Amino acid sequence: MTPAEPQPGFAVPPAPQRWYHRLLAVLFATICLEIGCYLAVFPWTSSTTDFAAIHPHWRQYLDNLYVRGAISGLGLVNLYIALVEIFRLRRFARR
Repeated sequence: MTPAEPQPGFAVPPAPQRWYHRLLAVLFATICLEIGCYLAVFPWTSSTTDFAAIHPHWRQYLDNLYVRGAISGLGLVNLYIALVEIFRLRRFARR
C-alpha cells in the first residue's frame, strides 16, 4: 500500500471549505432561482407578444401553447435546481 492511499478503517478528513465555495454556491442558487422565475412566468405575460412584435417571424412559435409550456418547464427545472442547491448549502454549516 502506498502512503497516499487511505488505510482500511481510517476515515479521510473532508477538504476544507473556503469562503469562495460558499459564495459560488449562493451565487449559483441565486442565478438559478432568478432564471427559473423568469422562464416560468415570461411566456404567459403580455411582454411575450411585445417581444414577438420585434421579431415577427418568431410569433408563430411564441403563440404556440406547447412552446410556452416547454419554456415554463425549463423554468421549473431551474427552480428545482435552485431549491436543491439551497438545501445543499447546509454542507457549509459548522458542526
